[in-house]
Amino acid sequence: MKAGGEPVRRWGRHSQPLVIAHRGASADAPENTLRAFRLAREQGADGVELDVLRCGSGEVVVFHDDDLARLGGGSARDRVRAIDWATLATAEVGAGEHIPLLSAVLEELGPSMLINVELKSAPSWRLRVRDDGLAHEVAALIRRHNAAARVLVSSFDPLLLARFRQVSPEVATGLLFGADQGRPLREAWAAPLLKPRALHPEAALVDAVALRGWRARGYAVHVWTVDDPAELRGLAALGVDGVITNRPANTRTVLQSRQ
Repeated sequence: MKAGGEPVRRWGRHSQPLVIAHRGASADAPENTLRAFRLAREQGADGVELDVLRCGSGEVVVFHDDDLARLGGGSARDRVRAIDWATLATAEVGAGEHIPLLSAVLEELGPSMLINVELKSAPSWRLRVRDDGLAHEVAALIRRHNAAARVLVSSFDPLLLARFRQVSPEVATGLLFGADQGRPLREAWAAPLLKPRALHPEAALVDAVALRGWRARGYAVHVWTVDDPAELRGLAALGVDGVITNRPANTRTVLQSRQ
């Protein structure tokens, strides 16, 4: 415990799953906003999950999509990677909230909250191969904010995760994968090469056999994205180390009811 009685949160193996708020408390506030992250803290989350990419002027912004069609009042032609920060900062994403910079989130959440930073791949293979410096800039921000102990960096893209590992091997990483991916990605074949601390499978891929195999290879396992109480109880019974959820308050209640 910290001096003020606040628990010290760490990435790794846990007997009770960490509650990780998916894009903040995104069921109750606009996703990936400072409001959503503050609310996640108020709702008892151990940490937050967020998405990052570089905008046209180079800043690392917290945003999920490649464009402003779904959020931000734009269209599919408004590509975030091509828009400068001065313009992007004016886009509203709901309830008067705006897109934050990663630096602002790291400062806002302080030393007690865990932060899972997901590096977002560019939409085309050609752009993915051409390094836009995202991994390097995220590593630099983590160092600048002295946040290495509380940040875990994840990605669906093995190449992007490898770039981050190369520039910041001291920061924990997690390999993301989902049920709709091809077999090499869906079964995390890149993990032995990338040496992540954690695997982040979609909930549909998690069962006792899979979890036993991942644990035998030394990985912590954080599962996404889970809100259903029965599913939460089942995953906790299996022994996952964290659940990524849109509803951190409800998830905390469900998990505590098992104790």
